[in-house]
Amino acid sequence: MNTSPSSSPRSLRRSESSHRATLEAALDLCTEKGYGRVTIEAIAARAGVSKKTIYRWWPSKSAVLLEAFTERLVTATPFTDTGDIAKDLRTHITGAVDILAVPPFGPAYAGILSEVHHDDELAETVRTQLIEPRFEEAVGRLRSAQEQGQIPPDADLHLAVEMLYGPVYYRHVLRKPMQDAEAVGKLVDHVLRSLGAVATR
Repeated sequence: MNTSPSSSPRSLRRSESSHRATLEAALDLCTEKGYGRVTIEAIAARAGVSKKTIYRWWPSKSAVLLEAFTERLVTATPFTDTGDIAKDLRTHITGAVDILAVPPFGPAYAGILSEVHHDDELAETVRTQLIEPRFEEAVGRLRSAQEQGQIPPDADLHLAVEMLYGPVYYRHVLRKPMQDAEAVGKLVDHVLRSLGAVATR
């Protein structure tokens, strides 16, 4: 480890504390004011850090909230392997629905998505740091089920992932009521049937 003053254990702890405080401040403000009214100035004031500190780590408020959202989504939607692909997909999709259905995460992600159409850098960050890694993890979980004989070997796993996530994000973006547990179960069963698998409950 670099032992220079800028990377001393105390300095690192302070940096990590400031980083965490910034993420939490951004989420709190998003809950209180709504995504559109959150500013870097407000985040800095709430977190007790300088604007310069925030801009050293993130280029915009969208980037701050994207990291906070991604961190929470990854925690809430693990790709577990219990040996039952239907059960595991229901658990995974339900976790995503639960995050998107409530503040601050749902509104924060909706706000981020509203900006990707005119912010190429943000769009690239969303793709590379959130969408693509999660997509590949989902394909990996389906491939594991395929190797276990639960999904036919000729199934299009990439298309299956799009079929699973599409309805969830469609409802989120259009602000339609999110799926309940029964609807999530039907979605998962439908996708698995389309692959030639037999969903179980």
